[in-house]
Amino acid sequence: LEDFGAVFRGQVMAVLDYVPLIDIAPFRLGDAAARRQVAAEIDRACREIGFFIITGHGIDAADLDAMRSVTRGFFTQPLADKLKIAPPRGQKGIRGFRAVGDESLSYSLGEAAPPDLKETFRIGHVQPGQDAYAERAKASYYAPNLWPQRPAEFRTTWTKYYRQMDQLAALLMQMFAVALDLPDSFFASKIDRHISHLQANLYPAQPDAPLPGQLRAGAHTDYGSLTILLQENVAGGLQVRTARGDWVDVQTAPNDFVINIGDLMAMWTNDRWVSTLHRVANPPRDIAADQTRRMSLVFFHQPNYDAEVACLPTCQDAGAPAKYRPTTSGDHLLGKIGKANTMGQESEMTKVPVHV
Repeated sequence: LEDFGAVFRGQVMAVLDYVPLIDIAPFRLGDAAARRQVAAEIDRACREIGFFIITGHGIDAADLDAMRSVTRGFFTQPLADKLKIAPPRGQKGIRGFRAVGDESLSYSLGEAAPPDLKETFRIGHVQPGQDAYAERAKASYYAPNLWPQRPAEFRTTWTKYYRQMDQLAALLMQMFAVALDLPDSFFASKIDRHISHLQANLYPAQPDAPLPGQLRAGAHTDYGSLTILLQENVAGGLQVRTARGDWVDVQTAPNDFVINIGDLMAMWTNDRWVSTLHRVANPPRDIAADQTRRMSLVFFHQPNYDAEVACLPTCQDAGAPAKYRPTTSGDHLLGKIGKANTMGQESEMTKVPVHV
């Protein structure tokens, strides 16, 4: 019994209590053995903490710098100018600018909390198509994007970045398929008309102390298949909750991405992979306020709105039957958005879940 206890404790201690760094270049450029090795690293990270950092992704640093530059340029404009592209209250579709205090992510978990301390700008698909599928999805998922007039290069830069994230997400879904012992093209038909969103978060300085329980972004899980985050290492940043219940800070090199799986991937894998709680903490009060402004760029990958999400064949057996009823990507997204509305208002997509 003592030996068994020691083994069990050793297994617990082996669980990741940090976000691992994974070089995905061997999957992009290597042979079958190299691809399997990268997939195995991803499988471990997704089982134990639900987050990992990637390098070797192949996206040019100059493109990342350009994206950061135009986005900062947008956020530095006067509030009145930014509000010109805020969608009218009651309008369906999750597009445009949202001011500080418009969302509270804790509501997505059914928990009340003060509004989150951030501004956001968000777009949907940059080229949804003109066929019957796009027409059916238009009101809720493919509504027209709202573009700022300045900076002049904003739309071009954001469109290019969206397409790069689209390609990177497709590559990651290939890695996920290999990690789950599926053909690498398994998810292709489920994400070829995806309803993903690209979002920028600006966390302003906090000269005044937040309200009790108020954070830059409250604790939440993400909704879709995966999230791709380009962040800044500024005090008051991303924190991930480990299996032990501890909150750990996540820091990255400037051009590496943080990847995490969302609720749909956890459902697809029958909880073999974990959709992990995370939040954006407030900066310490002993740091000068003008040093705590933080910006992040986030791509929320969401499969085709009509894609069925049911337990994968490699993630269930007699000892692990399916835990979740089948659903669709679109129905799941709308349900989560409804819960995230500030102050528990009705689900009408007039307010947006703003992740880190």
